[in-house]
Amino acid sequence: MIALRYPGAFLGVTFLAVLLLASFVAPVLFDLDPLAQDLAAALDPPNAEHWFGADELGRDILARVIAGARTSLVTAGGAVLIAGAIGVPIGLVAGFFGGWRDAVLMRIVDVLLALPNILFAMALIAVLGRSQGAALVAVGITGIPSFARITRAQVLSLRSRDFVVAVEAMGGSAGYAMFRTVLPNAWSPILVQVVILSSVAILLEAALAFLGVGIPPPAPSWGEMLRTGKSYLYEAPTYAVLPGLVLTLTILSLDTLGRTLARILEDRADHAGDAA
Repeated sequence: MIALRYPGAFLGVTFLAVLLLASFVAPVLFDLDPLAQDLAAALDPPNAEHWFGADELGRDILARVIAGARTSLVTAGGAVLIAGAIGVPIGLVAGFFGGWRDAVLMRIVDVLLALPNILFAMALIAVLGRSQGAALVAVGITGIPSFARITRAQVLSLRSRDFVVAVEAMGGSAGYAMFRTVLPNAWSPILVQVVILSSVAILLEAALAFLGVGIPPPAPSWGEMLRTGKSYLYEAPTYAVLPGLVLTLTILSLDTLGRTLARILEDRADHAGDAA
C-alpha cells in the first residue's frame, strides 16, 4: 500500500486535503464568520463558543485560521500558475533553440534570481498596492526563475534524443517538436517544482503579511495573525500558536509530498532505463 510505503507523503496529503476542505466547505456548513466582532469576548481563552479562543476584537481565531488557509491556498495556486505559465515557455525556448535566445532569456532569469525574493515582492507590492492580487503577482514573479531553469535543463537533455530528431526529420515544426514532443517528456521535474513552489509561495505570502506589506486587514492571513498575535502571546497564546502551527504543518506537508514525488519519479526513470 502507498500509505505504508510512503507514510510521510500520505499524512501530508491527508492534512492538505482536510485543510482544503475546511477552508472552502467549513465556512458554509458551520456559518463561520472570520470578521464577526464581539468585544465582550476579546482575548477569550478556548471555550465552547470559540474553540481556539478569540482575538483582540473578539473575532473567532479558528474561523480566521480557516479563512487564512483559503487566502494562502488561493495565493499559492495563482502564484504557481503565473510562475509556470511564464517560466516554462522561457525554459522551453531557451533550451530548444539555444544560441542568442538562450543567452538573452537566461540572463533575464539570472537577474530575477539574483534579487532577494522577499525584497523584490515588497517592491512590487509597493508599486501595485496592498491587495491579494498584488501579493499573488509578486509571489508568482519570484517563482519564474525556478521553472525556467528546470525546464531548460530538461529540454537540453531531451533536445538531441532520437525521438526529437525523428520528429524534425519528418518535417515537424519547431512548435510541434517543443510542445508535443519535448514538453510532455519533461513534465516530471516540473510537477515536482509545482509542489515545492506552492510551499515557498505560502511561506512568502505569510512573510509579507507578517512584515505588514501583504494582504491588508481585515482579510484573514496567517502572517497577519502571527504579527498581531505576538503582542498577546501571554494573554492569548492560541492567537499566534494556532496559525503558526497550521502554517508549519502546511509547509512540512508540501515539502514531504514534493520530496516523495521526486523520489517516485526518479525510481520510475531508473526502472525505465534498466528496461531499455
